[in-house]
Amino acid sequence: MDMSWVDSNWFDEVLRLLVASGVGVVIGINREMHGKPLGMRTLALVGLGSAIAALTAIDFRGIDHEPQALSRVVQGVLQGVLTGIGFIGAGVVLRDAKSGVVQGLTTAATVWVTAALGIASALAAWHLVLSGVIITLIILFGLGWVEGKIFPDNDDSSEPRRNNPTSVDESKRSGD
Repeated sequence: MDMSWVDSNWFDEVLRLLVASGVGVVIGINREMHGKPLGMRTLALVGLGSAIAALTAIDFRGIDHEPQALSRVVQGVLQGVLTGIGFIGAGVVLRDAKSGVVQGLTTAATVWVTAALGIASALAAWHLVLSGVIITLIILFGLGWVEGKIFPDNDDSSEPRRNNPTSVDESKRSGD
């Protein structure tokens, strides 16, 4: 079988993509546990997509020996991914016009963090990936508990839950 399309970096790049997807799954577990409208599959895809974009930029043939050109391309990809992912995050942020309550900010932030961790995975910044996942989980699990103790009246209802008829249920979307 002709494997000429597989270069020496292929296995390393696949590992980076798998780690980026895994980061999304791990963060998505927290969202699933709290019944949020965004979960493991979505965040795995956010991490994977970010990693693919970053790997495509650093793997672009012909500029790998031009540090300035490579730097500009990577900067552009980082800016584009992190800006673009904001639109997905914006899609989960809702504001009730009557009460003025804003919902979905933590979920939107997890999308953004997952994208950044996907990029870090693609760039093989393993120390940042590990540290970022640990800190993210501490924030999601630990600070949620602390908020509950400090603000007991705020029952974490600032985000819609899946069993809420007005929230989005990923399993009922077409094409998902």
